Amino acid sequence: MRVVVLGSAAGGGVPQWNCRCSVCALAWSGDARVKRRTQTSLAATVDGEAFLVIDASPDLRQQILSQPMLQPRRPGRSSPIKACAVTNADVDHVAGLLTLRERQKIALYATSATLSALAANPVFDVLSTQCVSRNPIRIGAASEPLPGLLLEAFAAPGKVALWQEGETVQIGAEGEESVALELQSGGKRLVYAPACAAMTPAMRERIAGADALLFDGTTYTDDELVASSLMNKTARRMGHMPISGRDGSLAALADVKIGRKIFIHLNNSNPVLIEDSVERRAVETAGWEVAYDGMEIAL
Repeated sequence: MRVVVLGSAAGGGVPQWNCRCSVCALAWSGDARVKRRTQTSLAATVDGEAFLVIDASPDLRQQILSQPMLQPRRPGRSSPIKACAVTNADVDHVAGLLTLRERQKIALYATSATLSALAANPVFDVLSTQCVSRNPIRIGAASEPLPGLLLEAFAAPGKVALWQEGETVQIGAEGEESVALELQSGGKRLVYAPACAAMTPAMRERIAGADALLFDGTTYTDDELVASSLMNKTARRMGHMPISGRDGSLAALADVKIGRKIFIHLNNSNPVLIEDSVERRAVETAGWEVAYDGMEIAL
């Protein structure tokens, strides 16, 4: 199994188009310590011929342009992208589906809650049902989007997509609205959890023993966006546990046996994006890597 990180940033990318926070300012200036990043998306394959895209970010077309493996190989219209799986109905994870609308046969995998959200929005009708099959995935049941590649969704503490929020929002709910995904092939296991509001015993148990983990690294501290005067929401209010702190992901997973541990879905405000920062060194000292666009994971 080979997984390529097409995009590693949270919504807005790095630098974000309308932001000049301390991290984005370095990226805008071309500082080599801050790699430019597109919004989170993955590509997985077992044979190098057929690919599963995981989370279709708004930057998907740009990501395809940067990855020859995902580009057409035969005359006329064709694509090695045979399937797409999405973890929730957030704009950051489904907007790229509109890029896949050009009468291309693709199998779409998502929970019933996410498929219902897409069906309720007529803009997604451009994904013709004659070409794009919609395949509901049930929590705890495996699918096979590509021959030899198993996909299983499991509940991740989170919340509904931002555009679905009402006057009150339940944070940490475990259901079909937001899930993590497990990929299995050849006896190897990769867990992808780009949004996790809290580390529950069930989540720890599911992660334990994974050969690779791509985990929610949205912010370094819970109040990062508030302290930077970028937003009045904490990380946990947005459905993401911070990296640092007593209840952060570094502490929560410190004693869990995992192969490669990689933070993904990195917000533009996160100081771990600066390669020589104190925060970056703390993460690496704890045995974690920081995802970047083009990173490859071979299992």
